[in-house]
Amino acid sequence: MSQTSPAGSSQIDFSQAALEHLDALYGFAMVLTRDRGEAEDLVQETYLRAFRAFGRLAPDSNLKGWLFAIMRNIRLNQLRHDQSGPQFVEIDAEEPDRMQVLAQAATEPHATLVQKVEREQIRTAIERLPAHYREVVLLRDIEGFSYQQIAAILQRPAGTVMSRLGRAREQLRALLAHWYTGPATH
Repeated sequence: MSQTSPAGSSQIDFSQAALEHLDALYGFAMVLTRDRGEAEDLVQETYLRAFRAFGRLAPDSNLKGWLFAIMRNIRLNQLRHDQSGPQFVEIDAEEPDRMQVLAQAATEPHATLVQKVEREQIRTAIERLPAHYREVVLLRDIEGFSYQQIAAILQRPAGTVMSRLGRAREQLRALLAHWYTGPATH
C-alpha cells in the first residue's frame, strides 16, 4: 500500500502554490535591495524559509502575504546585521514585449513617448518618497494587498497603513502636479 507522506504532500502543495507569486516577490525584492543579485538571493532565501515553515501555515492563510512578510523580515534582519538603514529601490515595472513596443511605436510614436515619459515620471516620483511610503505604495497600488494584509506584512496597525498610504499619495500628487494640469480648454 503506497501512501504519500505528509512531508511529500506538503512539498508539492508548497511548490504549486508558491511559484505563482515568484514574479511579485522578485519585484518586491528589487524594491528592497536595488540589486538583481541580492534580489535573487532574497527570493531564494524567502522560498527556503517558507518551504521549511509551510507545514505550520494554516490552510486558509494568505500565502502571498505570508511570503511578502517573510521576505521583508529577512531583509530587515539583513539590514540590521549590516548596521545600515533601509535601502529601497525604484519600482521596476515589467517592460512590455520588445516587438510589441516596436510595433506600437511605429503606429503611435507620440503615444509611446508619452507612456514612457509618464512611467519614468511616476517611477521617479515614487523613488523620491520616504522609504516607508514607497513600501506601502508598492504593496497596495502595485501588488494589490488589502490594508489588513499590508498591516500584517509591515507589522503595523491598519490605521498606520492607511495613514501612510494617504500621505504617500498626497506627496505623489504634489510631485506629479506639473504633469497633469487639468483638462484642456479651447
